[in-house]
This record gives sequence, C-alpha cells and structure tokens, in this order.
Amino acid sequence: MTVAPEQLPHAPASGSAPVPAPQPVRESVPESVRESGHESVRVEALLGRRWHALCELGDLKPGRGVAVLLPDGQQAAVFVDRAGRAYAIGNQDPFSGAFVLARGPLGSAGGRPYVTSPPAGRRFDLTDGRCLDDAAVSVPAYTVRLR
Repeated sequence: MTVAPEQLPHAPASGSAPVPAPQPVRESVPESVRESGHESVRVEALLGRRWHALCELGDLKPGRGVAVLLPDGQQAAVFVDRAGRAYAIGNQDPFSGAFVLARGPLGSAGGRPYVTSPPAGRRFDLTDGRCLDDAAVSVPAYTVRLR
C-alpha cells in the first residue's frame, strides 16, 4: 500500500534556505521507460523478493522528499535528485525518533548524496542509509527502480 503525498503532513523545515525551483524530471527517466509509452512512471522499491510501487515519479520534486507507507507498516522517505536518480531510505530519524527524513534538504559529500535530518542536522547517505556524522548509526536503505 502506498500513501499519496497529498495525504501526508508536509511542512518545510523551519529556518531552511529557499529551495530553487524544481527542474523537470522526465528528461532523466531511463530510455527504456521513456520508450514504453506510459504516461506515468513509478518509483518502486525491492522489499524482500518483490518490487513494490512507492509513488509516481511525477509526485517527486528534485531535492525534496515524500514519505510513503510500506507494506509492513514502516515509512520510507523517497527522493529524486536533480540528475533524476531516485532513492529510498527509512523515514525515521534514529536520534530523535521523529518521522522527518523526507522533509530534510539534500546535499552531497564526496560525490555521495545525503539528506540532512531536520531536527538534529545529522546527514544520512541516500545510497546505503549510513549516518555520515555517526558511523555506528544507520537507517534502512532500499534498492529502487523506475518503471
């Protein structure tokens, strides 16, 4: 089951810098997906041995996340970067316990994309879920694809 972004509470992080206008994502969709002729492109995550739809690619704005409900009741934070690459990690900040990672700003360090948790300012790698500020802490990271 997925939750549509408009069904989730979204609030920009207070004191955050203005976010530039989103760029179109369709140009970065893989060629095979573009050629399929489908109007909508889904972001899917591999959960166990099955792929599950998380949201529509059009629901995502580069540099911003959405929170989705996974089939097991957990939440994931789904992002797309300005190059059109999609990522999904657990939405719960392990330091505060708050489900807020989807609202954090994106950045990169050493070519690795990360999200900064709004309450604590700790950074989580979008590719593997590791906390860049505390090596002993991580959040789940999910393999994603566009379909």
